Amino acid sequence: MGGKKKLTLKQIEKMQQKQPAAKKESKPSSGTAPEKKVAGITPPDIRSEKVIGELKKLKVLTPFTVASRFDLRLSVARDVLEELEQRGVVQFVSGSRNTKIYKSAD
Repeated sequence: MGGKKKLTLKQIEKMQQKQPAAKKESKPSSGTAPEKKVAGITPPDIRSEKVIGELKKLKVLTPFTVASRFDLRLSVARDVLEELEQRGVVQFVSGSRNTKIYKSAD
C-alpha cells in the first residue's frame, strides 16, 4: 500500500553517476579501528573521613542521593551503600526490591 515508490530509470542513472564520485572523495581507511575507551568509574574512598562526614550530614541515604552527591552511577552507589552497611557506618532502614533506604549509624 504505502512505502517508497519505485525510482524511474533516469533517477537510477543519476544516483549511479553520483556514487563513484562520492567514493573518490571519501577518506581511505587506514585499516585500524579507533580504540574504544572504557568509562572509568572510580568510587570515592569509603575509608576517608571526608566521605563519611558528607554521608552523615544527610538524614536519609538512598542510592540516588549518593550517586548525585558523588557523581556516580546508581549501580556503583548501591555497592558503596552495601559496603558501608557491612562496615557499620550506615544502617538499613527500609526498602523494596528496587530502592533501599539507609540512615547513618550514630
